[in-house]
Amino acid sequence: MNGAVVIFSGGLDSTTALYWAKRHFEKVYAITFYYGQRHSLEVEFAKITAEKANVDEHLIFPVDLSRIGASALTDRSIEVPETSSVEEIKERGIPVTYVPFRNGIFISIAAAYAEAKGCTNLVGGWNAVDYSGYPDCRPQFLKAMEEALNLGTKAGAEGKRWHIHAPLINLTKGQIIKLGLELGADYSYSLSCYRGDEVPCMKCDSCILRAKGWEEVGEEDHLIKRLKEEGKILE
Repeated sequence: MNGAVVIFSGGLDSTTALYWAKRHFEKVYAITFYYGQRHSLEVEFAKITAEKANVDEHLIFPVDLSRIGASALTDRSIEVPETSSVEEIKERGIPVTYVPFRNGIFISIAAAYAEAKGCTNLVGGWNAVDYSGYPDCRPQFLKAMEEALNLGTKAGAEGKRWHIHAPLINLTKGQIIKLGLELGADYSYSLSCYRGDEVPCMKCDSCILRAKGWEEVGEEDHLIKRLKEEGKILE
């Protein structure tokens, strides 16, 4: 397998996926979407991580989903919910942080980018174990999108098969971090917090799930460690 495009938010999961792609493909292109998300600082941090990972190209692609709204991540009039436990996340159903068809939109644009680069591999940090219940993270959805690409692109018409790689799909958050550490992933600039500040709130779904993962690994979160070293979090 020669080249791949990684859908790279800059968060913990997509950072792991980026380093996984570096291990499995000769050329790695990363695409990060600025979609009007309240946690847009992740885009700036994604630039740092992509540079550290030495990707072949990093494309920042604006697509303003705030014009659609209907999500706490793109509509500031909707509060990001607080969570007390992983169990609460799993029992709650699809949360207000769901962005309508976000992964479908991102996969479509990433596929166009990949086709222009001459490759038919897409990689993402989608997960169906420790996640917030988003329907566009499920294996069935990714399989359907893969088939759509095979049917609706020039590459597919010419017999080149598309592959959507989801190496984290069945892993717990702790297993994801462990895999990333084995691959040499640098998580010190991986931003996960939905509220958008550099110092995580430790109350949103994403923060709770991330903390669970680092607890399973038995190490201090690399982001927290960096923030302590910089004096942004007091010991």
